[in-house]
Amino acid sequence: MSIEVTVRHMDKKGNLQEYARRKAEMLIEEFPKVEYVHITLDVEKHRNIAEVFAQSKKHVRVEAKEVADDMIASIDVAVNKLEKQLRKLSDRSHDHKTVMKKAAKKRVS
Repeated sequence: MSIEVTVRHMDKKGNLQEYARRKAEMLIEEFPKVEYVHITLDVEKHRNIAEVFAQSKKHVRVEAKEVADDMIASIDVAVNKLEKQLRKLSDRSHDHKTVMKKAAKKRVS
């Protein structure tokens, strides 16, 4: 489990880095197959950009990006987008496994 937080073009780094790290830890707790999370926080003029990138044990890569007026809001929305994508992938794999098990049982009978 590895978490990286990169901050670009910002003066106040400490609180936002810690906040982003806590959000990433919560994401890893909820999805134990996620091995690596990288969060990039960037400011361009008046736009606060948060990019979240996650990689799972099976090398599945998922990323989300959000632009907002407030950096905390952009972090929250980007992490929520990523969580939604990971949940969708997880549900797909579970659905596929149950369909395959049912098909195997029908063949045996």
